[in-house]
Amino acid sequence: MRETLKLAVIALALAAPLAAQAPRPTGSDWKDLEPPILTVAGTGQARVAPDVATVRLGVLAQAPTAREAQDRVNRSGQAILDAIRKAGIPAERIQTTGLALNPQYAQGRPDQGPRITGYQASNTVTVRVEDLSKVGPVIDAGLAAGANNLDGVDFGLKDDSAARATALTDAVRSARTKAEALARALRVKLVEILEVAEGGVSVSPPPSPFRGRVALAAEAIATTPVSAGEVGVEASVTIRWRIAPCPGDGPCS
Repeated sequence: MRETLKLAVIALALAAPLAAQAPRPTGSDWKDLEPPILTVAGTGQARVAPDVATVRLGVLAQAPTAREAQDRVNRSGQAILDAIRKAGIPAERIQTTGLALNPQYAQGRPDQGPRITGYQASNTVTVRVEDLSKVGPVIDAGLAAGANNLDGVDFGLKDDSAARATALTDAVRSARTKAEALARALRVKLVEILEVAEGGVSVSPPPSPFRGRVALAAEAIATTPVSAGEVGVEASVTIRWRIAPCPGDGPCS
């Protein structure tokens, strides 16, 4: 036991001078390892006129039996497709996006629970309209053919690459303006860009006056007016700058 203790004391005595000789990191060393950084986020936007629209409309029918409800929807659905094609929309731009058949219930006696009183069937089609002057006529043609449900009109861009580039450029300009303002307030200078990260780009269509499920009667509507407005393309970036203190009391370069 005494021998073990003696060896431990000797080891500590030998290690002490080595630890005293080991260099310790100075303040400048830490700056070299971790340079001071300024991180700023910027956002940008571009607004352009849309050149494509998506129209969603369909038919809803109720009947005592499932077969009758589905037959009514099928007949109206086919008439709607034919009318939209006659309005000048190619078949490949018309897609069935919703088919449903559901029982309708009513509360029965307490000992029996709900009972089926009928059935509701629906058929929804989505139409891509690349000539915006035909959006109103497409809606009118569908309603005249039996559609009683207009689920919305969305406007967009066939190719949004140019608008995305404009929005990103604006986002970078915004980030640099913020960084320069912060640098002046902090009495530091922007030395170099260390990293740029794109935060994403989103396309925001103008709000649709037809948003939501609204039952419509064809005979109660005149020619449908449609205004496309503008599409907003938004982008964001995050930029990290290496910064350095300004020299003395002089101006930063």
